[in-house]
Amino acid sequence: MQFETIIGLEVHAQLKTRTKIFCGCSTQFGGPPNTHTCPVCLGMPGVLPVLNRQVVEYTLRMALATHCTIARESRFARKNYFYPDLPKGYQISQYELPIAEHGHLDIAVESDSKNESDPDAEPTKRIGITRIHMEEDAGKLIHDDRRPVSRVDLNRTGVPLMEIVSEPDMRSPAEAGAYLRKLRSIIRYLGIGDGNMEEGSFRCDANVSIRPVGSDRFGTRTEIKNLNSFKNVEKAIRYEVARQREILLDGASVIQETRLWDPAAGRTNAMRGKEEAHDYRYFPDPDLVPLVIDEAWIAAARQALPELPDDKRARFIDQHGLPAYDAGVLTASRDLADYYEETVKRCQLPKPASNWIMGSLLGLLNAEGLTIAASPISPHNLADLLTLIDRGTISGKIAKTVFEEMAVSGNSPQEIVAAKGLEQVSDTDAIAAIVDQVWADHPDEVARLKAGNQKLMGFFVGQVMRSTKGKANPKIVNQLLAQKLAQ
Repeated sequence: MQFETIIGLEVHAQLKTRTKIFCGCSTQFGGPPNTHTCPVCLGMPGVLPVLNRQVVEYTLRMALATHCTIARESRFARKNYFYPDLPKGYQISQYELPIAEHGHLDIAVESDSKNESDPDAEPTKRIGITRIHMEEDAGKLIHDDRRPVSRVDLNRTGVPLMEIVSEPDMRSPAEAGAYLRKLRSIIRYLGIGDGNMEEGSFRCDANVSIRPVGSDRFGTRTEIKNLNSFKNVEKAIRYEVARQREILLDGASVIQETRLWDPAAGRTNAMRGKEEAHDYRYFPDPDLVPLVIDEAWIAAARQALPELPDDKRARFIDQHGLPAYDAGVLTASRDLADYYEETVKRCQLPKPASNWIMGSLLGLLNAEGLTIAASPISPHNLADLLTLIDRGTISGKIAKTVFEEMAVSGNSPQEIVAAKGLEQVSDTDAIAAIVDQVWADHPDEVARLKAGNQKLMGFFVGQVMRSTKGKANPKIVNQLLAQKLAQ
């Protein structure tokens, strides 16, 4: 029997505000335990929450960026459950009246068919967004591996979260990964969060079910938690699909439950029965008035939007003549797109800039574990290197040597070329003399070349380049050798 996978994702993104959602405590990550707390976020008797306006503004930007309908009036609710890291015994969230609903984003998907009118275009799929709402984070339990002791750190309690709930529109682990990467990219473009999964500021729960191909009824779903990387999201979904498939083929039923992903074992494990909304006994928070958003506030949020990834990608294709693949890679992060544009602004070489950034530069950064913001090679210096190549001052081969030196020393390409005498030789007479000498030194190879063994042309080019220590202009070398062959 063939099955279809159904995936919906619930993403919690921490918003990059200086203070918490309902009090003035710091949201800085990594402080000593229980130092960023106050009576409000600790849930002391008699205290009242005060909504952080910037949390609303950031959420509005995300809602607009994902084409959501914004509610003119929304409400906060209390989500009641007991857990040791939840000091109030409830979490302030939104339930029946969220701030935004009915949005979408488009992801790139793999396809075997090509668009004949635009063969370079990447196929896309639209993923619906059910709702976006605001809520406060809970604390964190720290378990002692040596003793049966757990400690609670409440620094994270009250940190502002934005929950983004997708429609069950994804059909493969790859689509889920693409959706998450696109979502994080938008959040970073907006500057409202850092999207760091390892630090827990971008967290995902996956709802996974399967159904027979052709069926219009959803199967019983399980929720997977403890997903702290894109790779783990895809691995966990892949495992869960295989687990559910085996259960159904054995004639048993999938149980609706919450499961934890164990990355070390590569499997999901049962955690608890899946809660439903009524289990949390939601009711409107009596300490918070309804949130009213007028047109002026929405207009201000729209005005604050930067150029978003899809728009920037389209512009790179149109303005710089880049292939869709190049534009997609370069606009995946705002910092990388800015680096590219700074480079092109100086050298006016859009495609060579794309090639070097996607190849040599990203290869260097990945090897060193660096972000583009920490690149040892500035856009200014990379642009100057490309200009030296374009003018014929240095060859592409020598440029790689210069690039490596730039990464180590931080010096400009001009300084490195001058100090090491790497300037390309373009004097036709000087190169001709070397070509004549190489020609004379290899009479057997000359005879074979003239007899039709065209592969030997590469041999002669290599000999000339070796004699000039790689500094001869390859274009002139090939021209002179062709002339010798024609004589």
